[in-house]
Amino acid sequence: GDFNIHDMLANNLLQKGIIHPSPIQDQAIPVALKGGDIIGIASTGTGKTAAFLIPIINKMVTDRNHKAMVLAPTRELAMQVQEEFRLFTQGMRLFSVAAVGGLPISKQMRELEHGAHMIVGTPGRVKDLIARNKIPMNRISTIVLDEADRMLDMGFIDDVEKIIKRCPEFRQTLLFSATIQGGLARLAKKYMADAMEVMAESEVDPSKLTQW
Repeated sequence: GDFNIHDMLANNLLQKGIIHPSPIQDQAIPVALKGGDIIGIASTGTGKTAAFLIPIINKMVTDRNHKAMVLAPTRELAMQVQEEFRLFTQGMRLFSVAAVGGLPISKQMRELEHGAHMIVGTPGRVKDLIARNKIPMNRISTIVLDEADRMLDMGFIDDVEKIIKRCPEFRQTLLFSATIQGGLARLAKKYMADAMEVMAESEVDPSKLTQW
Protein backbone atom coordinates (compact mmCIF):
# COMPACT_ATOMS: atom_id res chain seq x y z
CA GLY A 1 0.00 0.00 0.00
CA ASP A 2 0.98 3.64 -0.01
CA PHE A 3 0.86 4.15 3.74
CA ASN A 4 3.79 6.14 4.97
CA ILE A 5 5.47 3.31 6.90
CA HIS A 6 9.01 2.26 7.75
CA ASP A 7 10.88 0.45 4.93
CA MET A 8 11.64 -2.68 6.96
CA LEU A 9 8.00 -3.05 7.90
CA ALA A 10 6.87 -2.46 4.32
CA ASN A 11 9.32 -5.11 3.19
CA ASN A 12 8.11 -7.69 5.74
CA LEU A 13 4.52 -7.07 4.64
CA LEU A 14 5.58 -7.62 1.06
CA GLN A 15 7.21 -10.92 2.03
CA LYS A 16 3.91 -11.97 3.60
CA GLY A 17 2.07 -11.07 0.41
CA ILE A 18 0.26 -8.08 1.92
CA ILE A 19 0.30 -5.77 -1.06
CA HIS A 20 -3.19 -4.34 -1.40
CA PRO A 21 -4.78 -3.26 1.87
CA SER A 22 -8.19 -4.69 2.77
CA PRO A 23 -11.04 -2.18 3.31
CA ILE A 24 -10.58 -2.15 7.10
CA GLN A 25 -6.81 -1.62 6.74
CA ASP A 26 -7.39 1.14 4.24
CA GLN A 27 -9.64 3.03 6.66
CA ALA A 28 -8.01 2.21 10.00
CA ILE A 29 -4.29 2.47 9.31
CA PRO A 30 -4.07 6.19 8.37
CA VAL A 31 -6.10 7.16 11.47
CA ALA A 32 -4.11 4.86 13.76
CA LEU A 33 -0.78 6.07 12.33
CA LYS A 34 -1.75 9.58 13.49
CA GLY A 35 -2.48 8.24 16.97
CA GLY A 36 -6.28 8.38 16.78
CA ASP A 37 -8.68 6.05 18.60
CA ILE A 38 -10.58 3.59 16.43
CA ILE A 39 -13.71 1.52 16.69
CA GLY A 40 -13.44 -1.07 13.95
CA ILE A 41 -16.54 -3.07 13.08
CA ALA A 42 -14.85 -6.16 11.72
CA SER A 43 -15.02 -9.89 12.12
CA THR A 44 -12.24 -12.46 11.79
CA GLY A 45 -10.79 -12.76 8.31
CA THR A 46 -11.13 -9.10 7.33
CA GLY A 47 -7.46 -8.30 7.85
CA LYS A 48 -8.16 -6.50 11.12
CA THR A 49 -5.03 -7.89 12.81
CA ALA A 50 -2.76 -6.13 10.33
CA ALA A 51 -4.98 -3.04 10.60
CA PHE A 52 -3.84 -2.57 14.22
CA LEU A 53 -0.39 -4.23 14.10
CA ILE A 54 0.97 -2.12 11.21
CA PRO A 55 0.52 1.28 12.95
CA ILE A 56 1.72 -0.14 16.30
CA ILE A 57 4.89 -1.64 14.80
CA ASN A 58 5.53 1.51 12.80
CA LYS A 59 5.41 3.50 16.05
CA MET A 60 7.73 1.02 17.79
CA VAL A 61 10.34 1.24 15.05
CA THR A 62 10.42 5.03 15.33
CA ASP A 63 10.12 5.09 19.14
CA ARG A 64 11.74 2.11 20.90
CA ASN A 65 9.99 3.03 24.16
CA HIS A 66 6.53 2.54 22.69
CA LYS A 67 4.79 -0.41 24.34
CA ALA A 68 1.48 -1.90 23.30
CA MET A 69 -0.96 -4.48 24.57
CA VAL A 70 -3.53 -6.54 22.69
CA LEU A 71 -6.32 -8.21 24.66
CA ALA A 72 -8.03 -11.13 22.95
CA PRO A 73 -10.84 -13.45 24.09
CA THR A 74 -9.02 -16.77 23.60
CA ARG A 75 -5.53 -18.20 23.83
CA GLU A 76 -5.76 -19.27 20.15
CA LEU A 77 -6.52 -15.77 18.94
CA ALA A 78 -3.80 -14.25 21.14
CA MET A 79 -1.21 -16.72 19.78
CA GLN A 80 -2.32 -15.93 16.23
CA VAL A 81 -1.88 -12.18 16.80
CA GLN A 82 1.54 -12.78 18.37
CA GLU A 83 2.62 -14.93 15.41
CA GLU A 84 1.60 -12.19 12.98
CA PHE A 85 3.51 -9.63 15.08
CA ARG A 86 6.58 -11.90 14.84
CA LEU A 87 6.33 -12.16 11.05
CA PHE A 88 5.80 -8.42 10.57
CA THR A 89 8.73 -7.47 12.82
CA GLN A 90 11.39 -9.78 11.42
CA GLY A 91 14.83 -8.23 11.77
CA MET A 92 13.57 -5.33 13.89
CA ARG A 93 14.51 -6.61 17.35
CA LEU A 94 11.02 -6.08 18.70
CA PHE A 95 9.87 -8.62 21.26
CA SER A 96 6.44 -9.91 22.17
CA VAL A 97 5.10 -12.03 25.00
CA ALA A 98 1.92 -14.10 24.89
CA ALA A 99 0.37 -13.63 28.34
CA VAL A 100 -2.30 -16.28 28.03
CA GLY A 101 -4.08 -18.64 30.40
CA GLY A 102 -3.54 -22.39 30.24
CA LEU A 103 0.25 -22.05 29.91
CA PRO A 104 2.83 -21.75 32.73
CA ILE A 105 2.78 -18.27 34.26
CA SER A 106 6.41 -18.60 35.44
CA LYS A 107 7.74 -18.72 31.87
CA GLN A 108 5.64 -15.66 30.94
CA MET A 109 6.97 -13.81 33.98
CA ARG A 110 10.56 -14.53 32.91
CA GLU A 111 9.85 -13.37 29.36
CA LEU A 112 8.28 -10.14 30.66
CA GLU A 113 11.32 -9.48 32.84
CA HIS A 114 13.50 -9.49 29.71
CA GLY A 115 11.39 -6.65 28.39
CA ALA A 116 8.66 -6.87 25.77
CA HIS A 117 7.49 -4.23 23.34
CA MET A 118 4.21 -6.02 22.74
CA ILE A 119 2.10 -8.02 25.17
CA VAL A 120 -0.66 -10.11 23.62
CA GLY A 121 -2.88 -11.73 26.17
CA THR A 122 -6.16 -12.97 27.52
CA PRO A 123 -7.77 -10.72 30.18
CA GLY A 124 -7.60 -13.15 33.12
CA ARG A 125 -3.89 -13.92 32.72
CA VAL A 126 -2.97 -10.30 32.01
CA LYS A 127 -4.78 -9.27 35.19
CA ASP A 128 -2.82 -11.93 37.17
CA LEU A 129 0.47 -10.65 35.76
CA ILE A 130 -0.44 -7.04 36.59
CA ALA A 131 -1.26 -8.13 40.15
CA ARG A 132 2.25 -9.64 40.35
CA ASN A 133 3.77 -6.36 39.09
CA LYS A 134 5.17 -8.02 35.98
CA ILE A 135 3.64 -5.63 33.42
CA PRO A 136 4.67 -1.94 33.40
CA MET A 137 1.12 -0.70 32.69
CA ASN A 138 2.11 2.97 32.99
CA ARG A 139 4.18 2.48 29.82
CA ILE A 140 1.50 0.91 27.63
CA SER A 141 0.72 3.68 25.18
CA THR A 142 -1.53 1.69 22.84
CA ILE A 143 -4.14 -0.85 23.91
CA VAL A 144 -6.13 -3.00 21.48
CA LEU A 145 -9.34 -4.81 22.38
CA ASP A 146 -9.62 -7.51 19.73
CA GLU A 147 -12.94 -9.33 19.16
CA ALA A 148 -14.29 -7.26 22.03
CA ASP A 149 -17.83 -8.63 21.65
CA ARG A 150 -16.52 -12.14 22.34
CA MET A 151 -14.64 -10.92 25.43
CA LEU A 152 -17.92 -9.43 26.63
CA ASP A 153 -19.85 -12.67 25.93
CA MET A 154 -17.23 -14.68 27.80
CA GLY A 155 -17.63 -12.53 30.91
CA PHE A 156 -14.29 -10.70 30.68
CA ILE A 157 -15.70 -7.18 30.68
CA ASP A 158 -14.71 -6.40 34.32
CA ASP A 159 -11.16 -7.63 33.76
CA VAL A 160 -10.91 -5.59 30.56
CA GLU A 161 -12.08 -2.45 32.39
CA LYS A 162 -9.60 -3.01 35.22
CA ILE A 163 -6.78 -3.38 32.69
CA ILE A 164 -7.76 -0.26 30.69
CA LYS A 165 -7.88 1.75 33.92
CA ARG A 166 -4.24 0.85 34.58
CA CYS A 167 -3.09 2.28 31.22
CA PRO A 168 -1.91 5.91 31.00
CA GLU A 169 -4.68 8.45 30.54
CA PHE A 170 -3.12 9.70 27.31
CA ARG A 171 -3.08 6.47 25.36
CA GLN A 172 -4.38 5.22 22.06
CA THR A 173 -7.28 2.76 22.26
CA LEU A 174 -8.21 0.55 19.30
CA LEU A 175 -11.35 -1.57 19.61
CA PHE A 176 -12.34 -4.24 17.09
CA SER A 177 -15.63 -6.06 17.25
CA ALA A 178 -18.18 -7.70 14.95
CA THR A 179 -20.93 -5.61 16.58
CA ILE A 180 -21.07 -2.68 18.97
CA GLN A 181 -23.99 -2.62 21.33
CA GLY A 182 -25.00 -2.52 24.98
CA GLY A 183 -22.06 -2.99 27.32
CA LEU A 184 -19.54 -2.50 24.54
CA ALA A 185 -20.97 0.84 23.48
CA ARG A 186 -20.84 1.98 27.12
CA LEU A 187 -17.24 0.80 27.45
CA ALA A 188 -16.23 2.67 24.30
CA LYS A 189 -17.93 5.88 25.41
CA LYS A 190 -16.25 5.68 28.79
CA TYR A 191 -12.69 4.93 27.72
CA MET A 192 -12.28 6.25 24.20
CA ALA A 193 -11.72 9.78 22.99
CA ASP A 194 -13.28 10.95 19.72
CA ALA A 195 -13.06 7.48 18.26
CA MET A 196 -13.28 7.16 14.51
CA GLU A 197 -15.65 4.36 13.48
CA VAL A 198 -14.46 2.27 10.55
CA MET A 199 -16.08 -0.71 8.88
CA ALA A 200 -14.70 -3.87 7.35
CA GLU A 201 -17.44 -4.36 4.77
CA SER A 202 -19.74 -1.90 3.14
CA GLU A 203 -22.58 -4.44 3.35
CA VAL A 204 -22.92 -4.12 7.11
CA ASP A 205 -26.50 -3.83 8.30
CA PRO A 206 -26.94 -0.06 8.96
CA SER A 207 -29.24 -0.80 11.91
CA LYS A 208 -26.21 -2.26 13.73
CA LEU A 209 -24.39 1.06 13.64
CA THR A 210 -24.23 3.44 16.54
CA GLN A 211 -23.96 7.18 16.34
CA TRP A 212 -21.13 8.51 18.49
